[in-house]
Amino acid sequence: MSMMSILRRLAIPAFLSVGIVLPLLPAALTTAAHASEIKYVVNNVPVTSYDISRRSAFMKLQRRTGSASDAMIEQALQMSEIARLRINVTDKQVDDAYARFASGNKLQVAQLDQILAQSGVTKQHFKDYIRAQIGWNQALGARARAEGRMSEQDAVQRMLEKGGQKPTATEYMLQQVIFVVPASDRKSLMAKRKREAEAMRARFNGCGTTREFAKGLIDVTVRDLGRIVAPELPPEWEKPIKAAQPGQATPVRETDRGVEFIGICSTREVSDDRVARMIFQNEAADGGKVDELAKKYLDELRKNARIINR
Repeated sequence: MSMMSILRRLAIPAFLSVGIVLPLLPAALTTAAHASEIKYVVNNVPVTSYDISRRSAFMKLQRRTGSASDAMIEQALQMSEIARLRINVTDKQVDDAYARFASGNKLQVAQLDQILAQSGVTKQHFKDYIRAQIGWNQALGARARAEGRMSEQDAVQRMLEKGGQKPTATEYMLQQVIFVVPASDRKSLMAKRKREAEAMRARFNGCGTTREFAKGLIDVTVRDLGRIVAPELPPEWEKPIKAAQPGQATPVRETDRGVEFIGICSTREVSDDRVARMIFQNEAADGGKVDELAKKYLDELRKNARIINR
């Protein structure tokens, strides 16, 4: 069977793409050995010979040259920083990205599982890679915002100098409704809680009555999120919030807390210096500086890391 050349976006991260060739190999070629030993310890994160072997197979699919050991050390540095920043990438985010990758390449998830197993990569290794990339993108975003801080007046001045006008953006008044599901009860309670959340969402017609609806329901939290300008919307909620009208709610989705939806209380168009600063920084981040920032960030992490070669 012919080989498929694939280049697809895995998930939310704007820079996350994996150019790979997925071979459909005969099952007889599956020879993954699970014997493993620790080769490196990166900030207390072990990198094993098994990890390195899987990454070597992955790089062959990507047609990338270089050291699989260095690639795994780099991923360990990223995961260490993700943990330090307390960035939480949920299993659902990873599973969704994995499923999108399969669908985007006209594969069933089970078919992708098989291909990765037969090529020596394994589903788990690919998912670990996805998790690291999603978390690393969030870490890069935080660093870009920190390094790109400028006064609101400076941002407006730069835009005016470029011949632009002070921008406008939609400001949302939002309310978050969380049907809490303890981690230990997710399998037994998730479906029930999702039905309860769907029923409450169907009744939502504005933020003034939400707490009344929540009365009598167990473990339901209603949070007023206040005013949030469009560039500040969390990536995982941005599209559904923008698609909803005032008085409507986003679709229910599973999160690490349970199941949630967000109600749109009201919206308005605003034009102020704060919007100019956010938009200017977002445009700067999209202007080809991500790779430069990522290299600088990783070099810094490597310099300050404790890397033990076993």
